Amino acid sequence: MVPRTLAVLTVVVFAIVSSVQGYVINEQDGQISMRSSPFETALITLQKQIGYNFENIGLLRRAMTHASFSEENNKALSILGANIIDTSASLRLLGKNIEITAKEMNRHISEISKIESSCAADGLRLGLHKVVRVSLKTDSSSPAVVCGAFRAVFGAIALDVGKSDDAGSIFWAVHGGEAGGVTSI
Repeated sequence: MVPRTLAVLTVVVFAIVSSVQGYVINEQDGQISMRSSPFETALITLQKQIGYNFENIGLLRRAMTHASFSEENNKALSILGANIIDTSASLRLLGKNIEITAKEMNRHISEISKIESSCAADGLRLGLHKVVRVSLKTDSSSPAVVCGAFRAVFGAIALDVGKSDDAGSIFWAVHGGEAGGVTSI
């Protein structure tokens, strides 16, 4: 009887300690809040930087997860984000000049979407290389990783809000340029 009681008591104490470890009391206002990991803190900071707060933070977590880290990764969100950026750039270009040639339009879109310059530069400026989760064998600051995470952010926003136009608007606020203008800040 004593070993069984000891085992139950051990489980109960472990459960209580585990649940309390995740909480911390803020000394300034005495409020109890969840302790967050460095990754969760980085996601909060990233939301402030881009000017958008996710309803479903899991979408941003996935956007910041490279395929080398998990099967639940940002590949599909990156494809969606790239298409949102391309569509938004096309709309801006055509809105400014309906007479633009297909060749000129493709050149401008290519500049905005270029991995090595514009896309990776915007992602590095946001510090995504410090946030994106990758395997130990993967360089988080490589242009392809940073650009994939950058694009995935806008795919995640589109899913979160349910509108690609809103994601495109946030892209332009973050990118800081006009279609056909300077592509890196």
